[in-house]
Amino acid sequence: MSKKEKNEEEKPNTHEELKGFNIHINEFGEIISSYSVDKLNKFLDENVEDKKLKDRDDLNEEK
Repeated sequence: MSKKEKNEEEKPNTHEELKGFNIHINEFGEIISSYSVDKLNKFLDENVEDKKLKDRDDLNEEK
């Protein structure tokens, strides 16, 4: 079995809120996604901690 066939059969584990999410890059280098950028950003803001901002003192004081 070739690599391409193997990769197409495997489905990645995804968060429940992202079921049905699909993303790929077409032949022109454009990113094609099944979800809007705004929906993805909202999900990431809620579920992923920003490593660059976690140690900033000015942000910790506001919380």
